Amino acid sequence: EGGRLLVVPIDGSHWLSMHPVVERLQQRGHDVVVVAPEINLRIHPSVLYNLKTYPVSYTREYVEAEF
Repeated sequence: EGGRLLVVPIDGSHWLSMHPVVERLQQRGHDVVVVAPEINLRIHPSVLYNLKTYPVSYTREYVEAEF
């Protein structure tokens, strides 16, 4: 029996490690919502989860420079 899950990952390696877990949870019947900043490098929409974004005051260039 699946449940509803809210995932708030950090962009970068944290998300890369967490993405397979999110996929597996969806395959097991869970409804997954991922919340991420609208400017990020690796968190993208997917049929496996519902992506909700929120506005931020920084640019993609800033994020790329920080990583």
